[in-house]
Amino acid sequence: MSEQANDAALRHLITLDGLSGAQISEFLDIAESLRATAERPVNKLPILRGRTVVNLFFEPSTRTRTSFELAATRLSADVVNFDVAASSTKKGETLLDTLRTLEAMRCDLFVVRHQENGTPEYLARHAAPGVVIVNGGDGNHAHPTQGLLDAFTIRRHKPDLHNLTVTIVGDIQHSRVARSDIHALQALGIGQLRLAGPAALLPEQLQSSRCQLFHDMDAAVRDADVVIMLRLQKERMAKALVESDRDYARDWGLNADRLALARPDALVMHPGPMNRGVEITDDVADGPQSVIFQQVSNGVAVRMAVMAKLLGAFQ
Repeated sequence: MSEQANDAALRHLITLDGLSGAQISEFLDIAESLRATAERPVNKLPILRGRTVVNLFFEPSTRTRTSFELAATRLSADVVNFDVAASSTKKGETLLDTLRTLEAMRCDLFVVRHQENGTPEYLARHAAPGVVIVNGGDGNHAHPTQGLLDAFTIRRHKPDLHNLTVTIVGDIQHSRVARSDIHALQALGIGQLRLAGPAALLPEQLQSSRCQLFHDMDAAVRDADVVIMLRLQKERMAKALVESDRDYARDWGLNADRLALARPDALVMHPGPMNRGVEITDDVADGPQSVIFQQVSNGVAVRMAVMAKLLGAFQ
């Protein structure tokens, strides 16, 4: 747990682990107030005018990087998308020297995505006073803004969180999204949180958590209010942990028959990118219960809230 997570007034956002329900709710409340901005003909607010946001991404990203860029732009910040392939890191420059160089150009907030656990926290420990670090996803450790936007999406549809059953299915072992979802939902007092997947993809440390573990997909989905599907992250597996995509789809994929076991108004969610036909079928992903693309839209508002709050626009 990072020391930033325990501060009454957050300086950085590295993880949701350790944040209180009140702290998480504050981010969600700010996001709700900012969400209407996207629906206006002129969808900009002057909240971060004169501030500079740097997307420091060392892993490929479509949704997260674009979402942060749009969020910063709608707050009137200047945005720099750092091109790692063309940067001096390819010449041997250290990550810390890269941070120092960009700080010297008076950049205010860095969104950091990195394949190694702990990199955003390392930069946060060394950041200059007044500089903010936001974790855009590190290894399989945390993806705090995804956790916030997932909680935000659920709360907008089903605000009585204490009476909800949420099921997370799939490759939880390698999922930073699952970890951040768990932290957010538990802090907000979710009624019941179920985790389901092949035994090899359920982390051992979850055995002692407040989550219920399921090794049967049908049982995990039955009577659930929300079903969050995860993709198989084969790029993070040292060896193949499932026999085949076909076998995985048969045992752990969400199709219409399985969704019918959940409550009739159950939400279907997925952080993306989706492997259609593996963890989710087309008719479910595009069906009336899916809020997958609402998650994407909500992500802009949530990231606006995070940047505005951490840069002092909301006290």
